[in-house]
Amino acid sequence: MVRKYKTSKVFVPGGMPRLTYVPREAIKLEASLRNAVENLHKLITVTGQTKSGKTVLVNTVLPRADVGQNIWIDGGSVASENDFWTTILHELGEATTLEENSSSSSTKSVDGEVQGGVGVPFVADVKGKTKTGLMKASSSGKGKKLELTPRTAALRALRDFDGSIVVDDFHYLDRAFQGSVIRALKPLIFEGLPVVLIAIPHRRYDAVRVEREMTGRIEDIEVPSWSLEELELIPITGFPLLNARLAPGIGRQFASQAYGSPHLMQEFCQRRAFQEGLIETSRSRITISSVDDDLYHQAAEGTGKVIYDKLSKGPRQRSDRLQRALSDGGSADIYGVVLKALSVLAPGLETIEYEHLRAAIRQVLDETPPQAHEVSRVLERMAEIAASDEASTPVIDWEKEEQKLHITDPFFAFYLKWGAI
Repeated sequence: MVRKYKTSKVFVPGGMPRLTYVPREAIKLEASLRNAVENLHKLITVTGQTKSGKTVLVNTVLPRADVGQNIWIDGGSVASENDFWTTILHELGEATTLEENSSSSSTKSVDGEVQGGVGVPFVADVKGKTKTGLMKASSSGKGKKLELTPRTAALRALRDFDGSIVVDDFHYLDRAFQGSVIRALKPLIFEGLPVVLIAIPHRRYDAVRVEREMTGRIEDIEVPSWSLEELELIPITGFPLLNARLAPGIGRQFASQAYGSPHLMQEFCQRRAFQEGLIETSRSRITISSVDDDLYHQAAEGTGKVIYDKLSKGPRQRSDRLQRALSDGGSADIYGVVLKALSVLAPGLETIEYEHLRAAIRQVLDETPPQAHEVSRVLERMAEIAASDEASTPVIDWEKEEQKLHITDPFFAFYLKWGAI
């Protein structure tokens, strides 16, 4: 009999794909991480584009499920430094109250006289009067409670911790907070405590920037974007478990639209299986011979639309913004114009030079483009909106000094192509 699998267990967008996990053995990521954890007294950073499989990689080597062995902290859910240390205390089953017991004892002589010939235990028979020399001991104790800060209590507990700490989305922590955490953990790292920070690429050296003494003491493991061949291994592995196969070329088509993200690849495969009515392994062999663009449009609606709409709306303001004429006959304010230009570029996951964006703005407008400082101000506001979004990783990041815009989220990039039309 053919073993049955649930489609939702085979293709797992956003989760731990145990049946379609691809170890990427050619680039030895797992081996590099294991060696770093076991052999180096350095801070370990795992960097890569959003949804490129960083968390899945670390979870494979240092499983979150190993409670008491690996402490996982989600940077997106930590609002303050106290939250960070309190999470560690909770995982270790420790508290901020330390109880110390102090005791004192005293011994006094109990003098007595005995007459020779009278038996006194442990005292030899003697003639005449003599001192018994018996001793009486007494003791008293008292307890003292010591209140520690979460940071002090957590660091104290970690001295005896024989496991690892993983901070996912480390870049999402406030910069001042990052420095405080690294400075506190630094002595323990040098003593052998494995600490792994998961972050996006252009923030990979935040650890160095916030704590200069870590320079030369960081082991960086970079998770590159997935190749088309690696992404194709997901449907190659998964569809046979459902007693199905993709016609030649469809797997490569999926891979070319995934922007190097296994998350999106899992999404495409699951959606196409559901379209075919595959809720679980089919009794009869199925061949999937085509893919309609609607699959990508529907996937886009469920990915980047919410944050795209937030960026398009921009920050609140009292007066209506100036509407600008578009070359396609419509109109939009400056926030809409910038996003329209990004849609024209359909940049994927890459850094966009300011001048390239300006050229795209000229292309989508049917009037004189806004001044450079206006566009820069809008990008700055958009980056602030993206950073304040509930997602753990901002979809864009604007480096004002370098005049560079980073598209950091493959879902947002995917939406720019398939949803923003």
